[in-house]
Amino acid sequence: MEVLKDNHFRKTLFAGMVGNVLEWYDFVVYGFLAAILGKLFFPSGDPTVELLKSFAVFAVGFFARPVGALLFGYVGDRFGRKRSLMISILLMAGSTTAIGLLPTYAQIGILAPTLLVILKIMQGLSVGGEYTTSVSFVVEHAPKNKRGFFGSVAILGAVVGILLGSASGAVITKILSEDDLYGWGWRILFFTGILLGFIGYYVRRNIEETPKFRELEEKKAVDKHPVRDLFKEAKLKFFKTFSLSTFQAVGFYTIFVYIANHLSVFVKFPKATALTINTISMIILAILIPLFGVISDRIGRKPLILFSTGMTVLLSYPLFALLSKGDFYSALISQIIFSLITAGFMAILPTTLVEIFPTKIRNTGYSLGYNLPFAIFGGTAPLISTYLIKTTGDINSPAFYLIAAAFLAFVVGITLKETAKEPLQ
Repeated sequence: MEVLKDNHFRKTLFAGMVGNVLEWYDFVVYGFLAAILGKLFFPSGDPTVELLKSFAVFAVGFFARPVGALLFGYVGDRFGRKRSLMISILLMAGSTTAIGLLPTYAQIGILAPTLLVILKIMQGLSVGGEYTTSVSFVVEHAPKNKRGFFGSVAILGAVVGILLGSASGAVITKILSEDDLYGWGWRILFFTGILLGFIGYYVRRNIEETPKFRELEEKKAVDKHPVRDLFKEAKLKFFKTFSLSTFQAVGFYTIFVYIANHLSVFVKFPKATALTINTISMIILAILIPLFGVISDRIGRKPLILFSTGMTVLLSYPLFALLSKGDFYSALISQIIFSLITAGFMAILPTTLVEIFPTKIRNTGYSLGYNLPFAIFGGTAPLISTYLIKTTGDINSPAFYLIAAAFLAFVVGITLKETAKEPLQ
């Protein structure tokens, strides 16, 4: 692609992507180690109860995301995208490293899960501003006819980060004994936070502010009250952002975070096998995301949104049934199909939501509208999926949560105005 030959654009894409690799690697390592952390920090003798408590802490981190969205959204709209990005990555690196240093319940009792909750809240605050600000940063730098591709690269960074977390989990569970994994091996995955945080901070310190924000500064049109003006001027846009992001939240955390534990706990796959399946499906997702970003620049955002959400409504329950059959290839095929039908939506949602809002309130509107459903529906997706199985006795019941979220996004997608060929507001 011609645009990648331009050093300015390569640097911009890397700066936007690297933070998401680092942030999401750190954040989702907890999700992949949920069963282990449940036993170490919430020992009860019942693996399902331990997993529920572990996922409850996972959800707590998500409840901090809207607060982080307000904070970093305001900073991004008031003082620039660059400053917001530099702060968020330092907060994530510090809290992640600290989790790796925590004593367990057996060592310090109730203080261990208490400290874990506090650190998950700190992670949630940083993620609340990191992802959406990086998307705004990258798309505002993009050429008009490449915004879909640029936005997809931003989320590709998140997928690569999660892929690295999944792959690291698969490797470490394969090479370490069960005793070593529970004794000290799990900590290794969190200790990467401090090194990766310094790398990310250095890269972002040497990037330029976006042309759209500099334009606001030159015109002295920077919004001093972006939160107030968001709800005064863009309530419908906020509702559409919230509804579309609900499917992103439920879909992503059910398919690519929860299912690894589903295969391990309920289908009785070895942990390494479950993580390997997840890693393969995410490699496919990572390949498809930039491809769909390019396609959206040609055919528009709306067709891909309607295709992905519609297919998820139709296929979620059959795919969960295939996933839970108990053999490796059925589970792998199910995960691959999930990747194929959701990749289009995940690839172009970032650019779609950036294009919805005007520059002066974009970071606040996108950050809050995206992170609220993640706090309410995304962080709780693994918890709700586990609870549905426990109460219904149907191992495929998490599919109903996916179907509901996809149907909402499909209905809202019908009402969207196509923005692929329009200039940013």
